[in-house]
Amino acid sequence: MPMIPFDDHDSFIWYDGRLVPWRDAKLHVLSHGLHYASCVFEGERVYDGTVFRLEDHNERLLNSARILGFEVPVSMDDLAKATHELIAANNILDGYLRPIAWRGAEQMGVSAQATKIHLALAVWEWPAYFSPEARAKGIRMKWANWARPAPNTAPTEAKAAGLYMICTLSKHMAEAEGFDDALMLDWRGQLAEGTGTNIFLAINGELHTPTPDCFLNGITRKTVIGLARKRGIKVFERAIMPHELANAEEVFLTGSAAEVIPVGEIAGEVGHYRFTPGVICRLMSEDFDHTVGKKVAIAV
Repeated sequence: MPMIPFDDHDSFIWYDGRLVPWRDAKLHVLSHGLHYASCVFEGERVYDGTVFRLEDHNERLLNSARILGFEVPVSMDDLAKATHELIAANNILDGYLRPIAWRGAEQMGVSAQATKIHLALAVWEWPAYFSPEARAKGIRMKWANWARPAPNTAPTEAKAAGLYMICTLSKHMAEAEGFDDALMLDWRGQLAEGTGTNIFLAINGELHTPTPDCFLNGITRKTVIGLARKRGIKVFERAIMPHELANAEEVFLTGSAAEVIPVGEIAGEVGHYRFTPGVICRLMSEDFDHTVGKKVAIAV
């Protein structure tokens, strides 16, 4: 994917209640969200001008903020209206939308009750997170050096900016070694997730996926679980240890950005495993693409 200069677009961003030119959407360097991670966000896919499961994303955004101790100053209706206005203003058909809410610069320090809560939405064209080759053969993953924290050590039910620091570190490490992404364990040593995706294992015609008790229960994850059960495929949400990857015929990831993407290899000290995308990967990809109105699927 070519590098996109995200501070230099001829477009609009919805910022604190109005559309502003993209380059004018700025915040102060002393904003609390920058220094103390008092910031929540969403990642949403736009298909044919419409956000997939917009209400679910907006509910999660508002709830994430409450978990971090602040209220986003808009209603669900306001968020939906702003989203539609922004997509229309930027003439986006297929793209990615990023709502983000954060504490401002009125108060500096750990305590920040006096800060103003800001909200911005940006959208841009973004057809695919991984290449067509990756969708066909599966991505290569490296075991992450960082583990997902226990829920009593971090607000793991929130889509909060601070929780992605270890994701960035892990993905950078993987990419530096020629891999596409990193696979994270949790603090117990169980399978958790990719750096921005949930993971599924196909074992004997059934799907197994880690219980989301210390990471997000992804919206795409829930969609795929529903699609699998509609096809009569049994889905088990449970604790999964890394060595169980040896029993999997197929492995794939799900996420709003990644959609449904097969895994071809997982490498590193925890264990080295290879997979070939097969029938279940193809069915889940095709069913998801059909659900969101796409026509492209994995070639098997």
